[in-house]
Amino acid sequence: MFIALDAMGGDNAPQSNVEGAVLFAKEYKTGVYLVGDENILREELKKAGGEGLPIEIVHAPQIIGMDEPPSIAVRKKRNSSMYIAAKLVREGKAQAFVSAGNTGAAMAVSKFVVGAAEGIERPGIAVAFPTKKGKPTVLIDVGANVDCKPKHLVYFAVMGHTYIKEILKITDNPKIGILSIGEEEGKGNELVKDTYPLLKGTNLNFVGNAEGRDIFTGDFDVIVCDGFVGNVVLKTSESLGTIIVEMIKEEVKKSLITKIGALLMLPALKRFKKKADFAEYGGAPLLGTKGTCIITHGRADAKAIKNALKVASEFEKTHFNDKLKENIKNLLPEQILLNGKVA
Repeated sequence: MFIALDAMGGDNAPQSNVEGAVLFAKEYKTGVYLVGDENILREELKKAGGEGLPIEIVHAPQIIGMDEPPSIAVRKKRNSSMYIAAKLVREGKAQAFVSAGNTGAAMAVSKFVVGAAEGIERPGIAVAFPTKKGKPTVLIDVGANVDCKPKHLVYFAVMGHTYIKEILKITDNPKIGILSIGEEEGKGNELVKDTYPLLKGTNLNFVGNAEGRDIFTGDFDVIVCDGFVGNVVLKTSESLGTIIVEMIKEEVKKSLITKIGALLMLPALKRFKKKADFAEYGGAPLLGTKGTCIITHGRADAKAIKNALKVASEFEKTHFNDKLKENIKNLLPEQILLNGKVA
């Protein structure tokens, strides 16, 4: 197995990307293609102690900037590290693609270069949110598809079901919900109302509408929504988490007593950080593509890159796409497969 890493993507690239690849290759003995400027990467690989590891450098002279529009990646920068890494998957030279670069561009090359898996019209990004029950809730889609049809949300549900069961290994019968403004059937916009009966007509364990608070309660295993709503939820949650941490730090500094209290709470705070830290999860998978595509945070450090590569390898080892194809066949009635309507 080889995983193609966009070595030039992200705020800390290429140093953290190379260091993460070295950590991963040492621990898991799995091959990594470092895609980017070969002169820079060769030097970074030497500094990181990567000699003798199953790591190969693939030259790519261009870089996709963090603020460039996604269309640039697909149309005008086909010699970029991101595009060439995705192309390695399309050509079968690598089994997975990982990037901490421009999220929109990473989604674009995943969808248009790697391509959608058989039977999938719209791949979706899944994010695992920490909950008070200690097990994550998967929200899908969080940004790959701004406008969706009811049929797309049904497929997102199957993707989330397969992700929870095969990769996160939380339960064999995940509870599925659809994000809405009320828990009662009939609440929500037209997309939610039209999707509800479709989900009820599947063999999924659909339990009804989920409200925003349910993302963090752990009462649902998978919650589906369109990418516009999902991305707002994701960005709001990230921002809130950052602000809470900053506010706590400011309050702790105000007196000696609070400083002593913070020291006593340090072990608990460290455990909390581990539960909420994106670096522990590695990255968000774009589910429903022909090859595994993992999009990790732009601030990813070496640890996050290592874990993103680990997640990518787990997808391949479990044959995720084969399981997804099987679940689509077994969980969706024929009328949904054909036209997204309930007969």
